Amino acid sequence: MKNQAKEIVDISKYLYQKNLVSGKSGNISSRFKGEDGDIIAITPTLASLDSLEEKDVILVDSDGNCLTKGIPSSEVHLHLSIYKKRDDVNGIVHTHSPYVTGFAFTDKKIKRHDRFGKMSSPYYRELEYEAPGTKKLADKASEAIEDDFVLVLKDHGLISVADSLKEAAEISEFVEGLAKTQFISHMLHLSEKF
Repeated sequence: MKNQAKEIVDISKYLYQKNLVSGKSGNISSRFKGEDGDIIAITPTLASLDSLEEKDVILVDSDGNCLTKGIPSSEVHLHLSIYKKRDDVNGIVHTHSPYVTGFAFTDKKIKRHDRFGKMSSPYYRELEYEAPGTKKLADKASEAIEDDFVLVLKDHGLISVADSLKEAAEISEFVEGLAKTQFISHMLHLSEKF
């Protein structure tokens, strides 16, 4: 547990320093094997990822039952639903980064320029808005991501998944960089018209 808690804290601070989360937004988790099955280490509800400490990390079982004191992120069921459908996923990062979320609030899509997952579309998958923290969002997101590693949540943010929490964080950073570049490119094309 000590290693998982340290990793949650380290990645949380990394995401905050990279401006992929702000205030008390965003949540992350990692899955590891326990004596009685999978255990998920997850950030607590309403916590700033910048000031997180190892003692704040919450452990839950695969049904969401708390194994430690505290309250897990309100998106715990989103994480659990994805873990239940994806044996290849051991790290999940959910961010509200500025450029990706800006795209999520418009009809513009983020073009893919990567090899994460199956390239079935030139754009990242999107899921229409569902209220945060709900079972409906958890169920629909775990279906929509399929075997991909990125899902844009309309009017909300981004989910990145990977074999490790570190890789999921790096994917989130990569997608935010793409969204920023595409936004700047779009603005430069607009300025050419004037």
